[in-house]
Amino acid sequence: MTTATDRFARIAERFRAGEPAGICSVCSAHPVVIEAALRHGLRRGTDVLIEATCNQVNQDGGYTGMTPADFRRFVERIAAEVGFPLDRLVLGGDHLGPNPWKALAPDVAMQRAEVMIAAFAEAGFTKLHLDTSMGCAGEPPALADAVVAERAARLAARAEQSVAGRAGSRPVYVVGTEVPVPGGAFEALDHLAVTTPDAARRTIEVHREAFAKAGLMDAFGRAVGAVVQPGVEFGNAEVVVFEPDKAQALSAVLGDLPGFVFEAHSTDYQPVEALAALVRDGFVILKVGPWLTFALREALYGLSVVAEILAPEPGGETLPETMERVMLGAPDNWRKYYPGTEAEQRIQRHYSFSDRIRYYWPEPEAQAAVDRLLDRLGDTDIPLPLVSQHLGQLYPLVERGAAQPRASALLLASVERVLDIYADAIAASRD
Repeated sequence: MTTATDRFARIAERFRAGEPAGICSVCSAHPVVIEAALRHGLRRGTDVLIEATCNQVNQDGGYTGMTPADFRRFVERIAAEVGFPLDRLVLGGDHLGPNPWKALAPDVAMQRAEVMIAAFAEAGFTKLHLDTSMGCAGEPPALADAVVAERAARLAARAEQSVAGRAGSRPVYVVGTEVPVPGGAFEALDHLAVTTPDAARRTIEVHREAFAKAGLMDAFGRAVGAVVQPGVEFGNAEVVVFEPDKAQALSAVLGDLPGFVFEAHSTDYQPVEALAALVRDGFVILKVGPWLTFALREALYGLSVVAEILAPEPGGETLPETMERVMLGAPDNWRKYYPGTEAEQRIQRHYSFSDRIRYYWPEPEAQAAVDRLLDRLGDTDIPLPLVSQHLGQLYPLVERGAAQPRASALLLASVERVLDIYADAIAASRD
């Protein structure tokens, strides 16, 4: 039986054959986002790729409190609830390397990274992004290419060892890291530079050499992608939209790199035409995360206003008020990302494209506030004028019957609306 991982392993071959081989990589641990992604895959008849970063999920639990095995069970439970077949699911590990432990000595940090990638591989994650680019204690922030590649091969060796002799699909690798660190960028976007063709070639060749030296050419034969910067990014209130002409030389490099495509991170908030151009030009793995939880937050805040109209609670705390209190009480996840005055920071806490609020939804008070909001609205149909006024982006879906005007359905619809943009772009990339 051909599985989603088998199809993903052939992504470069499929791209060169003219198929719409693009795939959207869902980078989120929010249960509503995961459910929406699986429901969307069912509706569109597509494979679903869901990834967890080294900071979200690792052997120590990450900030989600989940190990790789926990995360797999979490996703598979939701898949069972919605009826999504597991042979159409790919689980990925993103930025797998020493980043969570980079304050430690290099050998210690790499030992922890080895334990982590083994846990991912043993849990059945089959798309593994090797990212060993960061310096650890006593090292410069950016390492020499040869050191990065040697460490990546070391992690691949541990992943291969972890699945040796087991049935099922073998790990598929992505190398390179010309992207922000996990969690988002700190820098301004006015100096964003597209990866040079020589740098892309060098990334792949230096990894090929390191894998060969380690006796891992079979594993390198399953390396299908390199992470590059095609010129897309977003900040708190701005989006750098893909300009194909600026990445033309980079795209052309793929003609010299059989078996490889490019992976583009931070594709959130790109218009459908830009996403279609990315896939057309070989940037076929499209990472998205904050846009999905941004869409979820949009719907939750709209529903909060609707609840004040349909089911008012005089003197009660609104959902935005609860979230403001929770974020102010634990500012570490937003403070260093949101500059400006107190008023500017308040706007960014709730509405920034970087969506740092996503780190707070798992907090017990936030969960309780969301549950209370959904209980207030229940299964009551929300009148169309209120959908138009406070959930305007979803009104066309409700009007044509593609989404039910109920609170829980609208949350899922808000996330699926973003995923539809990706699916439409991938389909249009070969038109």
